[in-house]
Amino acid sequence: MSAAAPANPASLASSAGATAVKPGVNPWLVAVTVSMATFMEVLDVSIANVSLRHIAGDMGAGPSESTWVLTSYLVSNAVVLPISGWLSSVVGRKRFYMICVAVFAGSSLLCGLAPSLGWLLFFRVLQGIGGGGLAPSEQAILADTFPPAKRGMAFAVYGVAVVVAPAIGPALGGWITDNYDWRWIFFINLPIGALSLFLTGRLVQDSDNAKREHADVWRGGLKIDYVGFVLVCLGLGALQVVLDKGQEEDWFGSSFIVTFAVLCAVGLVGLVVWEVWGTRDPVVDLPLLRNKSFAASNLFMFIVGFVLNSTTVLIPQFVQDLLGYDATHAGLLLMPGGFVLMLMFPLAGRLSGLVQPKYLIVVGLLATSAAMFHLTGFSDQASFGTLAWARIYLVVGLPLFFISINVLAYGGLPPGKTNNASALVNLMRNLGGSIGIAVAITLLDRRQQVHRDRLVSNLTPYDPAFQQRLTGGHGVWGGGGDYASVPAPAGLGAGGGGHGGGSSLAAIAEEVRRQAMLLSYLDVFKIMAVCTLCTIVFVPLLRRVRTGEQAQGH
Repeated sequence: MSAAAPANPASLASSAGATAVKPGVNPWLVAVTVSMATFMEVLDVSIANVSLRHIAGDMGAGPSESTWVLTSYLVSNAVVLPISGWLSSVVGRKRFYMICVAVFAGSSLLCGLAPSLGWLLFFRVLQGIGGGGLAPSEQAILADTFPPAKRGMAFAVYGVAVVVAPAIGPALGGWITDNYDWRWIFFINLPIGALSLFLTGRLVQDSDNAKREHADVWRGGLKIDYVGFVLVCLGLGALQVVLDKGQEEDWFGSSFIVTFAVLCAVGLVGLVVWEVWGTRDPVVDLPLLRNKSFAASNLFMFIVGFVLNSTTVLIPQFVQDLLGYDATHAGLLLMPGGFVLMLMFPLAGRLSGLVQPKYLIVVGLLATSAAMFHLTGFSDQASFGTLAWARIYLVVGLPLFFISINVLAYGGLPPGKTNNASALVNLMRNLGGSIGIAVAITLLDRRQQVHRDRLVSNLTPYDPAFQQRLTGGHGVWGGGGDYASVPAPAGLGAGGGGHGGGSSLAAIAEEVRRQAMLLSYLDVFKIMAVCTLCTIVFVPLLRRVRTGEQAQGH
């Protein structure tokens, strides 16, 4: 189709709305400005993960209590995300965005000054409220600032902030808590937040589309979907508690988890029914998902969150559990991948304007799946360099489908739906991350039990090889008391005859534990690789980008 071909209404609306910068201001400065706050927010979440032990020790809290520092933030963040599009339209996009940045930075200061765990949890809830509105507002600003032909590069700039922050966060958090004080993981947000507010005030303005959305909401009086708001809080808040606490509480073996699972089901089912059929002014614009291409884009964004967050948790945990890395070095392992992403995102952004986005998604999924299959060949003797390269292989494909998904998601929207679409896209990415972590940790635990039982069942006093290792334990396992505190595997009995029998049995028990853990990690990597590969079947649901649509941006 030639450039003279008529463009669809969504393209015209997007092009007409591409005025979200003040005259004389380079739009790329806007992209950097709005990406700054997301970098701050994502970095803070990953930093807090490695500081829980320090926080618990300083606050006199137990390990289970300290995890609420993460859960409280995630719950409030999950509740705000889906309604952020509506809030942005009510308040005004730029004003809402600046309020979110101010709330996040201000509550970060309060978190750092918190005198007790209770106050820290309260301030983390406030921080989650501020953080929940950042990403949807930023993506909506980018979608309206750049014409369709340049959105790929714009989302590449934004994508660097989304995926690089989790890569450097653990290392930075470990270094701060090891050398200074955990409170500084919150204080470092203040200068970034202040700079973001200053630049946003100077460079960003609401687009014509955003102004129309704001005016439409107030025309004829503001209508608030109270029922939808309550159902969002109930459904997504309970879901986040279930995902974050499920493994710790033994999932549905716990009445606590069962209660919240029921609340989650009631809330989410009620939300779908009410928002689709029960109101004309939904707080969450679920009817947008009737567009099969937009729905498929959300599915793939869910996969981005699932893969990125679960592997960001699993790889550092792997090296700490099996290779003896500390938090700082485990975080450093992720950093080379972060630098590669900084190089890959601009390249992927350029490719998105030259190649059909759906084809880039296929390539990205194949590369990610292949990298996960590569992880299944690891052993507990893997070097730092081998693991760092494996992380690089894992993230190379992510920019190809992260950028392509955003281009497709925003390209075919009805006029005036950017805010609502952005809220749904970011909700799916966050849900993917939360569910990915929960699934990975649960599979890891369950598969470890399976492998331990299998290994122990083959260790019998009648096995000559077992007897040889048991009686010659000092030569084979290193002897000494290294494993004196390690319990023997169930069914092996106690003691064991011969020289060094007790310490040898403990050494065998430790080796069984390590091998079972290693095999469980390899199983999880394999399962995730297969699941990623299978999602390719949904690619045909994505729309093709037409030449005429791309031409509108020139």
